Amino acid sequence: MEDVNITEEDVMEIMDQFTKVPNLILKRMVSRNVNVIKKFENQILDHKSKLLDNELLKIRKVIEMQVPELQEILLNVYKNTNKKQLKTLADPKAQPFIETNLNYLDMIYFNET
Repeated sequence: MEDVNITEEDVMEIMDQFTKVPNLILKRMVSRNVNVIKKFENQILDHKSKLLDNELLKIRKVIEMQVPELQEILLNVYKNTNKKQLKTLADPKAQPFIETNLNYLDMIYFNET
């Protein structure tokens, strides 16, 4: 795989949809480990068709990151933006939620049958 540097902006681009959800609702989804990606699969597939190869590569790199590393980035961005959703996602309790959603995102983008 080509070597690509992932920035906080790249991570935020992928996590952006989660920051649009009110924090109270996001906390509920995290606690229930809801697969949000599955609910938006058709929109994601539509978006995928418009992505360039380098954009897909960045998505793959973020998906392959260890969740604690990803959460550290989210916490750093939270400190700069004060978006409560990022703090919620950076909480270690959110790890299963992030794993569930990233795994499904990986399936949609890279493991088509």
